[in-house]
Amino acid sequence: MAMLWKFMRVARYSKTALPPKVRGILVHSRHSSSSKSVPSDFAASTPCSNTVELLGKSYPQDDYSNVTEKILSKVGKNLHNKKHHPLWLIKEQVKDHFYKQYIGRRGTPLFSVYDGLSPVVTVQQNFDSLLIPQNHASRKKEDNYYLNRDHMLRAHTSAHQWDLIHSGLDAFLAVGDVYRRDTIDNTHYPVFHQMEGVRLFSCHELFSNIKDVESFQLFEQGHRTAHKQECHTMEAVRLVEFNLKQVLTKLMTHIFGDGLQVRWVDCSFPFTHPSFEMEINFQGEWLEVLGCGVMEQQLVNSAGAQDKIGWAFGLGLERLAMILYDIPDIRLFWSEDERFLKQFIVPHICQKIKFQPLSRYPPLINDISFWLPSETYSKNDFYELARTIGGDLIEKVVLLDEFTHPNPRLLYLLTSSCDEASSLL
Repeated sequence: MAMLWKFMRVARYSKTALPPKVRGILVHSRHSSSSKSVPSDFAASTPCSNTVELLGKSYPQDDYSNVTEKILSKVGKNLHNKKHHPLWLIKEQVKDHFYKQYIGRRGTPLFSVYDGLSPVVTVQQNFDSLLIPQNHASRKKEDNYYLNRDHMLRAHTSAHQWDLIHSGLDAFLAVGDVYRRDTIDNTHYPVFHQMEGVRLFSCHELFSNIKDVESFQLFEQGHRTAHKQECHTMEAVRLVEFNLKQVLTKLMTHIFGDGLQVRWVDCSFPFTHPSFEMEINFQGEWLEVLGCGVMEQQLVNSAGAQDKIGWAFGLGLERLAMILYDIPDIRLFWSEDERFLKQFIVPHICQKIKFQPLSRYPPLINDISFWLPSETYSKNDFYELARTIGGDLIEKVVLLDEFTHPNPRLLYLLTSSCDEASSLL
């Protein structure tokens, strides 16, 4: 894990060019209760010599620019919005649950859903607004896709937390594709999908079911401990934490069925404290499914909600889909093979589905060795090269050996799908 919520990465497998129209930037409105975005006529395109053209804007390249043509071709695909796709099914199950379980004072859904936000964000949105330190490992160039020093492809949907809170929202879900440079295997890919959830409470809302509500407060001048922030009262933190865990337990029970065993593991995230990872016992195995916690009050305050306290969670759509549908390889989420896609055309979003394997061939295994080109080499540089050349046919890359005489040399094992890869290597 780099920093943030732990999420599974997703493979995107497409032989077609980027569609001519992609989703645009969402227009926010206070207390919106549905998913709304403004369509854009801007197409994503490959970079030219000095600029990157993406979603109708030009971004000048500099020494931080490292987004590749292959990654740019993924922008705007929005699999989570394609009807009957497995990621769409998971998103719709979560959305349906929140819409039905949590109703606002006006009889409309309490949670707004935003699934058309632009994946291009500023470094300030992606890191600074979330209190991620300047020297934090998650900011490294080798782990992210930078358009330049100021703009990047979002590494997590948390990049929209500050903006949505600042727009006046108290409860929302944000869904979208996110981008991180990563290793190559059946559970990692540089493009994947996340869902972010945030809920803020006023003092009256949090203590509404408690007698003598006037005697309880959200804030105090105290000390930070393992269980609370210095500005929060213990009573407020306990209620927020209880509500958070109750909401997420109900959600996972809705997805995986009654009788689900759940456990919580203490952890650390830059933008929540206390923080937790949620694990479920599915088919006899404990599996991590999401990260969550009480939002850092400094973040909430800076977004203009100084009189409120809240929680946030983040989950990976691929992670849930792989568990629920028994999908063994995340590259499959981007398959255009009808044998895969037809398995998820069902009359109801909650219908049980068990994925049926497609390939008739064993994997093709090759090894490759090379001298390191420079002292600045990063393992993600080689992974990016392998993906650029081999695309989604590359199934796994494993470092087998290292040798130095006098310069370092690496030996990698490459495993690829054999349906079409026999001529690749």
